[in-house]
Amino acid sequence: MLYTWTVSGDYIDFFDKFRIQADWPKINPRMIRIFVLCALFISGIFSCQQKDNTNKPEYTLRFGHLANEQNIWHLAALKFADEVFQRSEGRILVKVYPNEQLGKEMDMITGILGGSMDLMLTAESLENWSLPLAIMCATPYAIRDSDHLRKVAGGPIGKEIEEHIVSISGLKPIAWFERGARNLTANVPVRHPDDLKNLIIRVPNVSLFVSTWSGLGAKPTPMAFSEVFTALQQSTIHGQENPFALIRNAGLYEVQKYVNLTEHVKGWAYIVIGNKKFESMPPDLQTVILESAAIMQEYEHGLYLEQEELDAQFLKDKGMEFIEVDKKAFVDLASKAVMEHFTEEQQRMYKRVQEVY
Repeated sequence: MLYTWTVSGDYIDFFDKFRIQADWPKINPRMIRIFVLCALFISGIFSCQQKDNTNKPEYTLRFGHLANEQNIWHLAALKFADEVFQRSEGRILVKVYPNEQLGKEMDMITGILGGSMDLMLTAESLENWSLPLAIMCATPYAIRDSDHLRKVAGGPIGKEIEEHIVSISGLKPIAWFERGARNLTANVPVRHPDDLKNLIIRVPNVSLFVSTWSGLGAKPTPMAFSEVFTALQQSTIHGQENPFALIRNAGLYEVQKYVNLTEHVKGWAYIVIGNKKFESMPPDLQTVILESAAIMQEYEHGLYLEQEELDAQFLKDKGMEFIEVDKKAFVDLASKAVMEHFTEEQQRMYKRVQEVY
């Protein structure tokens, strides 16, 4: 970096007067000027070096997720990045990467554990990492409504699940986001599980989802979310299931006609950081991360409440037709499939979740 220094004649005049008043007749005025210039130059170098060191972050954290730039998850992630930077006084810089730029969900989990990235948004995919209790955040028909969700995710059961994740995976949940209900989209109306026969449905790479949709009568196929639009366009799959926000942000209204209101999952997603990275930070910066995460969580919740109705109306305006389903028929078959799939430990947790009021 090139620094340019401008020295005013006032400095020279000051030292000339000082020399006269102090009666230093043997000191050459030119030497005084050179001394002043050198002192100012050295002082400037140290000052600028200090400024550069202040602006350089001690930690740069890479935060990845699957949604696009318009999604409230991305907006919440940006809020977190801003809070962290301000509260740490520039010591931590968070870079946010939407649209699976850092890889698909399982790739990002591997990336955090390997140290190539630091934060991500994840949920039911954690089950694939020997985390049986993590599946509760996306278990079909386990959560009744938003109030029930907050009591579970934000209460003793939620803390238990978070400790479970840290102890086994090395991932530390620092916040959770409420997710809109997952609904089935397709190009045929689906009012009853009988209507799912021969329908190929994309699901996340989660064994419970495969078991549940098989139990409902569909043909589920795991697939990365970034591949869904093209697969629907080419009729490789016939439908998919996601909240309104992801249906909208992925432009699925262009290739799907119906939103079938199954509301089969009301759940939450975790923002996780590598525990090794978190523990490597000094206590004051750990506090910054946790405080900023709490602010992000509440910020996302406020956005979610506003956005859910807007997204539903947007999809209707784009021509999607909303179909009411036989909810009891879906609940009965899905709950049976869940219990058959779950281990005894998961069954006990499933019942505890349903008993929260």
